[in-house]
Amino acid sequence: MNVNRLTAIDDKPGRPRGLKLASIAIAIVGAIAAARSASANTSNGINLPRGVTVLSRDIYSLHMLVFWICVGIAVVVFGTMIVAMVKFRHSQGAIPDTTMVHSTKVEIVWTIIPVVILIVMAVPAALSILKIEDTRNSDLSIRVTGYQWKWQYQYMDAAAGINYFSTLSASSNFARQLHSGIDPRTVPHYLLSVDHPLVIPSGVKVRLLLTSADVIHAWWVPDFGMKRDAIPGFINEMWIKVLPGKEGVYRGQCAALCGRDHGFMPIVVDVKTPADFKKWVEDQKAALKQAQAAPAAPAAAASAPPRTAATLPLTAKL
Repeated sequence: MNVNRLTAIDDKPGRPRGLKLASIAIAIVGAIAAARSASANTSNGINLPRGVTVLSRDIYSLHMLVFWICVGIAVVVFGTMIVAMVKFRHSQGAIPDTTMVHSTKVEIVWTIIPVVILIVMAVPAALSILKIEDTRNSDLSIRVTGYQWKWQYQYMDAAAGINYFSTLSASSNFARQLHSGIDPRTVPHYLLSVDHPLVIPSGVKVRLLLTSADVIHAWWVPDFGMKRDAIPGFINEMWIKVLPGKEGVYRGQCAALCGRDHGFMPIVVDVKTPADFKKWVEDQKAALKQAQAAPAAPAAAASAPPRTAATLPLTAKL
């Protein structure tokens, strides 16, 4: 029905043919402009986001390289098809050449060109894969353990001793309950907030050692451009290096179907400057020492001999 309606409109007398061509040209220009804006601003949901890490930027560059190669191939192939259909159609008096059965030169050309294109795409892709898997020379290592349904972060190297769980925040947990009476739209970052986020420094290569205590989970933060499975009895490695100046809070989720309540296992990463991260580590270690010393104080007081007037502090004597 729509085809007949369009045909009737196009066949109206007095409609200039140049107007139709102008409309097509405007549509093509608009599509090109949209494509260019998508590559310049990846926050519009059309193109692949660039991310904030070294690896995400490399993946984005590889994506754009392959994209423009595909665009070039499409222009050549479809351009040739359009020219052949318009210029060499039967109504223009074209006569098919039935004598051309085999051409060695043509076969060599259309074999070499695809090989060259594949090499141009394969070399940077292989280099990117090798870079992704190279976890050497990391400045900070963190062991990440997945549980149903929370994450445990155990710091190593200079931050050794810091160990905590990251669970869905109480506000989201209350709102998700059946008949809670809470409108999820009123909860900030609903189902994407936690009580204790992972804290890492920017400009530093951070290695994550991922495993699981029960089922298969997957640690995924889209802005980091990386996702890796956490498998019971096995340790996977990945690394992230957030670019300086990209400090902030980044959110993700477990990307594996890990069972009931799978949708309530968010990941939140707080990226700080190296100076702020160092201060955070010092504060965490100080709080840890204070917590370890607190239970020992009552025991020491109970085992100490009773004080006499001679052993009391000077202020007590007064």
